[in-house]
Amino acid sequence: MTEDTKRATASGNRWGATPEGGGRWRFGLWAPSAKTVALWRDGAETPMQRGDDGFWSLSAKAEAGQEYGFVIDGERRPDPAARHQSGDVHGASVLADPAARRWGTPWEGRAWDEAVIYEMHVGTFTPEGTFKAAAKKMQALADLGITAIEIMPVGQWQGARGWGYDGVLPYAPHPAYGTPEDMQDLVETAQAAGMMVILDVVYNHFGPDGAYLHAYAPEFFDEARHTPWGAAIDFTKPAVRAFFIENALYWLRDYRLDGLRLDAVHQIVDPSPHHVLVELGERVRAQGFERPVHLITEDERNEPELRDTGLYAASWNDDYHHAVHTALTGENEGYYAPFAHDPIGDLVLALTRGHVEEGQPRHGRDTRRGRPAGHLPWTGFVNSNQTHDQVGNRALGDRLITLADPRGVEVTHAMLLTAPFIPMLFMGEEVGETAPFLFFCDHDGELARLTREGRQREFKDFLSFGDEVPDPNAKETFERSRPFGGDPERMAHWRDLTRRLLSLRAARIVPCMKSGRAGPARVTRTGPRALSACWPFAEGNIVMQVNLGSPPDTPPAPEPQDIAIGDPAIDPFAFSLTVSSH
Repeated sequence: MTEDTKRATASGNRWGATPEGGGRWRFGLWAPSAKTVALWRDGAETPMQRGDDGFWSLSAKAEAGQEYGFVIDGERRPDPAARHQSGDVHGASVLADPAARRWGTPWEGRAWDEAVIYEMHVGTFTPEGTFKAAAKKMQALADLGITAIEIMPVGQWQGARGWGYDGVLPYAPHPAYGTPEDMQDLVETAQAAGMMVILDVVYNHFGPDGAYLHAYAPEFFDEARHTPWGAAIDFTKPAVRAFFIENALYWLRDYRLDGLRLDAVHQIVDPSPHHVLVELGERVRAQGFERPVHLITEDERNEPELRDTGLYAASWNDDYHHAVHTALTGENEGYYAPFAHDPIGDLVLALTRGHVEEGQPRHGRDTRRGRPAGHLPWTGFVNSNQTHDQVGNRALGDRLITLADPRGVEVTHAMLLTAPFIPMLFMGEEVGETAPFLFFCDHDGELARLTREGRQREFKDFLSFGDEVPDPNAKETFERSRPFGGDPERMAHWRDLTRRLLSLRAARIVPCMKSGRAGPARVTRTGPRALSACWPFAEGNIVMQVNLGSPPDTPPAPEPQDIAIGDPAIDPFAFSLTVSSH
């Protein structure tokens, strides 16, 4: 059996084009409503055979680099599982075999408790906006103390610019960023610098332009249920489950990724006895990867269920963000309302248990949210002060440092990077970036108009914004979202602070975390806007003092400090951390 055949057999892919060896490729498409399906290649059409389950398949001679597509009831369409496209999402697909890569450097992965995540958008991370350009900056991030990069979605969408959440070809790296090989080079460069690579994937919807599955496989969707982005995906169908599970395995296997962040899993509704996300986690574990693989969710329900299975490492913890944000800014609109009532009290809960909302009644909320999650390890929560969502979904893309007292932002930066949860920075945050990160896209015609007008309506009640909401389709909106153009002196100050905090985390905090938890967190409010926290571990305690607007009612007893910002005994904004050994 050839190596190609071994890979094809091991992958078990039913969707897309997979090399079988000997110059042959296996093509698969699920189109149960179609009357005829043919493979288009080199200007010729070859009929495909339909199985009882609605999958059409064909084995044919082909070679990497050839253009192809499927002709479905007379209409030629790209492969929804294409690994590469010749142009935009409406054109021909290209045969590509990312699994054929021979990795030049070994990689054994990293443990999850070592994770310091850096969320990045490839298109704005560098002036060039490419995988190749991003690769040149990996060593600098590693030198700063970053141990994992999390790349916002790369599955191809229509147009050149976008956040990535409107993808329609989730197997194909977006061509504006580069080729599949360029993305693999970025992964290898990051890993050679000692950093894990996590990819943000979208399994809850498809974008509005180029999602042809709606036409020839309407069974892929549950028209009776709708999400904020259109008809819901029907995860009860085996072929639908296979499309996304194969995608997850493809990225982890063929691109040697260290993990996936699954976007908005609260919209992945599956009434099946065996939930698709559980099956996905089980299939990932069954692959027997020779490195740790970490699965992360975004779940606004505050449900611990997936983490309880042991298949998922952590979930984004928006509760922590909301408590920090309202404590620093005083904002109280929308989803901030419940947290604005007592943000310091909520921070106490977040630092003690992880989630704030665990099903209890909350001021400003009509329905209860969440279930108890305090039994989870502290590493089961990815905490952040800023994310693409929380910055970019503001009308003007404001970063926290432009909304709050910079001294308070420094204190919460230190709190984030030294607490025994998993910290995540949004690109530019490590240098105190003030440039906005705006919502941007690259639609044409009617879709562009609808997007622009929808954005205006979304913020019509925020009178201070007036007519200033930037046009998401304008290239200027995209260009304004690039970081790293700020004041060099401020950036140097913040870079040094980040480096010192992450050096302390690696040297003292992570060893404590690895020694094992030795009891519950002890977090107390020491004043109207001050708190004290202690996390006990077998090897020692992590003790933190935080002032976010006023000093404690009773000054803490003097003790040795590993790092401090200001004086916690007297300064309104201050921070100190001590790691004690048993």
